Amino acid sequence: MNAPVSHSLRARLLGFLLGAITLAALTQAVTAYSTALSQADLLFDRHMQKMALSLRSASPLVSTQASLAPNPDRANEDFVVQMWTTQGVPIFQSAAHRMLRQPAQPGFSNVRTLDDRVFRVYAVTTPTQIIQVAQDMAARRDMATTLAMRTTGPSILMAPLLMLVVWWVVSRSLAPVAKVRSQMALRKADDLSPISDVGLPEEVRPLIHELNLLFGRVRHAFDAQKSFVADAAHELRSPLAALKIQVQGLQRATDDNTRELAIKRLTSGIERATHLVDQLLALARQEASLATGVEFDSVDLAQVGLLALTDTLLAAQTRQIDLGVYRANMALIHGHGEALRVLVRNLLDNSIKYTPVGGTVDLDVTAASDEVVLSVEDSGPGIPSSDRERVLDRFYRLSGANPEGSGLGLAIVKAIADMHGATISIDASPRLGGLRVQVKFPKASG
Repeated sequence: MNAPVSHSLRARLLGFLLGAITLAALTQAVTAYSTALSQADLLFDRHMQKMALSLRSASPLVSTQASLAPNPDRANEDFVVQMWTTQGVPIFQSAAHRMLRQPAQPGFSNVRTLDDRVFRVYAVTTPTQIIQVAQDMAARRDMATTLAMRTTGPSILMAPLLMLVVWWVVSRSLAPVAKVRSQMALRKADDLSPISDVGLPEEVRPLIHELNLLFGRVRHAFDAQKSFVADAAHELRSPLAALKIQVQGLQRATDDNTRELAIKRLTSGIERATHLVDQLLALARQEASLATGVEFDSVDLAQVGLLALTDTLLAAQTRQIDLGVYRANMALIHGHGEALRVLVRNLLDNSIKYTPVGGTVDLDVTAASDEVVLSVEDSGPGIPSSDRERVLDRFYRLSGANPEGSGLGLAIVKAIADMHGATISIDASPRLGGLRVQVKFPKASG
């Protein structure tokens, strides 16, 4: 089973930094040792060569037992100097090293003795003698180790102090993050106020900024939900009360005609309540999309408008409304196709509902250089200029308006328009004389 990986930023920083310090110290020690050993090899090789060459003589030395006798005081010398005659007779040695009894090949070579020691040997041959200078390689390694320790010793001694400084710096640098974490832990569930970024590092501020934006969107969604619940409860109270009265009227009916009339009124009340609930749900969906965001695609607004027109065609025929398309040029925007269909359908449904029987409702879609304009015009009574801004508010109805209206149609249109970054303008239709609602969308680039 694999060990769990630590996701602590502090632990990871300390691990990486302290590991880097340790690795750097080890690398420095190895490099210093290798360099010192290489320099020692070069230096001692030159020294051995000069020593051997300085011992060359034209006359052979006389072999004596004293010169060949072991000398305990010189047994630990670094260099071993040995001489033989050209016939191989030993005539001199500087220390008692029994394992180096034979002359080596001329020049430099490494000789391994029977006791597994390695000697660096330099041999030179003269007309009268053979001179050999040798050195135990362990002495060179000892010297390289000493030099490396002198070089890296201060760094190794300073490494623990440097690690302590790194630990202190990392802990102090992450202290603001720990402070933010503590603040978040102490917050109540309904506390969506922004988090202060005072004193935070530059690397952490973008995270806090995005978190505050998220809090703002959630707060907006909560406020919209509270407002929706309050408005829905208020608006549903009247149709539910009316349904209750109509049911009581049906119960009190004494003849068939009265009962049939009560049933018609009850059916009409149920249809109005159903329409109100549908509109409330549609508004809730659009406001939720506005708060959380949705994915947009390239949409042909003219095609969406034609689909919405087919959705309202039956209602127009029922009221004998001339529902048609004035212009429907191809117009691409970035948007959500289904939401845009709801927008156009609500505009058409609103015009059909308030236009007198036998009137006209036209859909118009045009594309300009930088925007796409969707217009719905009718030959109805229009809206007074003083009320044109207020009709976009939810549940607002004009005095004397159609009692079947819920006051949510244009509010849904506004929510969808806001989701797409579009603007709404309401004025009088110069062509049909009634109301004209224009929704202007940013044109899709490319």
